[in-house]
Amino acid sequence: MAERQGQAAQDALLTRIGQVVMLHRGGDREEARRRFLDLWTELGADGDPLHRCTLAHYLADTQDDPEDELAWDLRALTAAEELTGDRLDRHEGAPAARALYPSLHLNLAADYVRLGRPDAARTHLRRARGAAEALADDNYGEGVRAAIRRLELRLDGGRG
Repeated sequence: MAERQGQAAQDALLTRIGQVVMLHRGGDREEARRRFLDLWTELGADGDPLHRCTLAHYLADTQDDPEDELAWDLRALTAAEELTGDRLDRHEGAPAARALYPSLHLNLAADYVRLGRPDAARTHLRRARGAAEALADDNYGEGVRAAIRRLELRLDGGRG
């Protein structure tokens, strides 16, 4: 019974994160950032790593300052690295957490491009490409792979 209640609470948190994502995608960046920060405070530093990863990953996208975006993307990667075993390879109702790595590294690469750090960007692009084998052959997977290719072309074009 307690395990079922814990799962329900986790599902509720993921639902709340999803609702804020929709708010952000609807154009209310500041309100989304405020709500994500409230969820981050509620979750706490010792909260579930998958939830921290997901929340930090989306919170990064609401930042105005590229350094702040980088800091949140690094928090997302750090939380993902805490996942092990079954939590890394599968999650109820969601793709395997391992499939988050290409997107996490892609976001970090994009952050480093914005900050004028092409070598760091290339490092994370290589990691994103290497992790992309975990992506399914679906719209999400193809979208992430296409974004990796676009950023690679952008960086290669900037080599001059």
